[in-house]
Amino acid sequence: MKRFYVTTPIYYPNAKPHIGTSYSTIMADVLKRYHKLFGREAYFVTGTDEHGQKIQQAAEERGLSPLAHCDEMAENYKTAWKDLEIDYDHFFRTTAEWHIQSVQTCLQKLWDKGEIYADTYEGWYSVSEEIFYTDKEVVDGKSPSGRDVTRIKEKNYFFKMSKYQQQLIDYINNNPGFIEPDVRKNEVLGFLKQPLGDLCISRPKSRLQWGVELPFDTDYVCYVWFDALLNYATAVGLGRTGMESDFEKWWNSDEAGAHHLLGKDILTTHAVYWPTMLMALGYKLPKKIFAHGWILNKDNAKMSKSQGQLATAKDFTDLVGVEPLRYFLAHDIHFGNDAPISIELVVNRVNNDLANNIGNLLSRSSNLIVKYFDGKCPGSSDTDEPTKKLIALAEKAADIVKEKIETFDPSRALEAIILLLNEANRFLEEKAPWTTAKTDVAQAGKDLYSAIEVLRISAILLSPVLPEKMSELLTRVGCQDRSFTAAQKWGLTKEGTPIEKGSPLFPRIEMPKDV
Repeated sequence: MKRFYVTTPIYYPNAKPHIGTSYSTIMADVLKRYHKLFGREAYFVTGTDEHGQKIQQAAEERGLSPLAHCDEMAENYKTAWKDLEIDYDHFFRTTAEWHIQSVQTCLQKLWDKGEIYADTYEGWYSVSEEIFYTDKEVVDGKSPSGRDVTRIKEKNYFFKMSKYQQQLIDYINNNPGFIEPDVRKNEVLGFLKQPLGDLCISRPKSRLQWGVELPFDTDYVCYVWFDALLNYATAVGLGRTGMESDFEKWWNSDEAGAHHLLGKDILTTHAVYWPTMLMALGYKLPKKIFAHGWILNKDNAKMSKSQGQLATAKDFTDLVGVEPLRYFLAHDIHFGNDAPISIELVVNRVNNDLANNIGNLLSRSSNLIVKYFDGKCPGSSDTDEPTKKLIALAEKAADIVKEKIETFDPSRALEAIILLLNEANRFLEEKAPWTTAKTDVAQAGKDLYSAIEVLRISAILLSPVLPEKMSELLTRVGCQDRSFTAAQKWGLTKEGTPIEKGSPLFPRIEMPKDV
């Protein structure tokens, strides 16, 4: 794989970003940065899903036009992502004129092929989810996820999704990495054991004005999910004149392909609706659909918007800073699992891994080099067994990180780096260069050189998660070559390289008294 194309869901802009949307977007950013570190071209798309009944209603409640509401809310997302050091390549908005034209082109293509037909529909409709449900799917008068539903009977247009049921089942079975983790793949296959109905892809303008107009019937607008899912392909050129080579490069090429990150609550739309749409249109399916878990509250329960429990990134960054929060989310939440977040958990992780570990190693080694070596890096590492063991661990770290990132296991990639840093701190404790320097300054220099090399390698490998802090660390240890290749090699720091002392890279965080 020479290129890496990653997407988040495009978010409903009817509220400010919460910790769950921040998690998805931070993780996409981390993965993109790692693949760039590995020497690949990478492209990252996030954005806002701006059509549909929920948006129309939210705008009406605020006394704004839907577009004015979306303009304001999209800026909230852009600001939030900038604050979290998220380096996306394209911020997608479904109200972009070129996207609307591309959606209409796809709709017309499906209509001309006979993949869309008109029929009368009667069933239950959830406004909050913008999904129709059958009588069998409704539970105690609610949608399967407990949302309110309304009985509706109306003429609509339907996509022949059922036609592709067996083809989708076969594709999932023949492509093991297509849906991950496996528990989600099995969930989708379980869903597909039941007869798959056709998908209602329209809403009458008499009920909903805010949407993409159907090209073959101007009394209707497109179902928001059909419109929104196409973003992943239109963002890189689908249906856009002059962008045919971009679409080939990022979507169709064997050297690329899309990797979708999303919350498990929208798995069905992405793993059933979207692939069948692409099959009908005649386009390749994404390379991977990865459904991550939920961010839970301190009681291990799903955060509830209705109960005012949704935390935001700012709830944490005001105390610990942006990059420590990024580190916590990437390290403590095993990708695909549900996991809790709380001030206490974040503070403990920051203090243990960042302040006490990498921060401590930098502080001790740089202070001693300034004191005993005039701020210049000593010559080389020792050749004794403890040093050989540390070098062996350091030389393997980069390859382990690459393997774990490529298998969508970022938390274990970080664990490999922390293991190396733990060993380096243990190594310094055993070698005690602060004592050795008083009688054998040359030996102390060899041990401190080993610490500097571990810091250099670790900082390069941590830079996708902690970009600014690791850039500062690498500057302090005089590292010029910050490539992945450099992280695979021991001994690149030259004798005499200036080593800066500086203030603590990660000051210890005190727990607030009111938590």
